[in-house]
Amino acid sequence: MERSTITIKVKLDKDKIPQQIEWNATGSTVEHTQQAKGIMLAFWDGEEKTAMRIDLWTKEMMVDEMADFFYQTLITMADTYNRATHQQGLTDEMKEFAKSFYQKFRDIQLKENK
Repeated sequence: MERSTITIKVKLDKDKIPQQIEWNATGSTVEHTQQAKGIMLAFWDGEEKTAMRIDLWTKEMMVDEMADFFYQTLITMADTYNRATHQQGLTDEMKEFAKSFYQKFRDIQLKENK
């Protein structure tokens, strides 16, 4: 059986706030370490029936980048859910929520920037 290792390195400042996030994976088509401004990592504990999460972002991540990150994550979560369950109706609802969320964010940004 083939294995892959994903390595995530987080450099913290003196207040333990992420300054830099780097990651790489064995078996990836990208051979060098990748930089990231944020990560969302979730594990499912089948025994406890709970999700365990790690959400980190650097100080350099702007609010509009965070909104893009959430929007894209919600869309890909919907696609993943659809591949696993074939529940197209629920998938469509998740994507509609993601679009509504992103539009509301943009409306707030426009109002704040007037």
